[in-house]
Amino acid sequence: MAATPSNEKLTAQLNRALALEMRAEVIYAHYAAYVKGIYRLHLKPFFEGEAAESFTHASIVRNAINQLGGVAVTERDHTEILHTTDYKIMLQEVLKTEKLAAQTYHGILEMVDGNKELYDLIEQIYLAEVRSIEELTQLI
Repeated sequence: MAATPSNEKLTAQLNRALALEMRAEVIYAHYAAYVKGIYRLHLKPFFEGEAAESFTHASIVRNAINQLGGVAVTERDHTEILHTTDYKIMLQEVLKTEKLAAQTYHGILEMVDGNKELYDLIEQIYLAEVRSIEELTQLI
């Protein structure tokens, strides 16, 4: 499929989402390695699971960009990843990323017109982001 002006705008937003997913992969993997104490028992597998989910989301978004005739970004969002061993700060930091991702996907849903398959894929990712926000909010 050749890129059109509307596809270019959609592709730009999908690339924004892709960069955030790549950032999420890194931050979750980093925090899984550095979470300490009794919290490690629960948060390490949680962070690892979220990193794997972000990888899956990134793959879906990358494929969508390709289908639209665009070129996927290869660098993560450049927002600094704060190194800490404080689990509360870790949770607050990943919550910020999840909220930004959910906002981005919500905006993409509003842009998708007439492409039910893409809408369904993005909606599933959006709902997963919302669930992550709810879970993180309860953990903090």
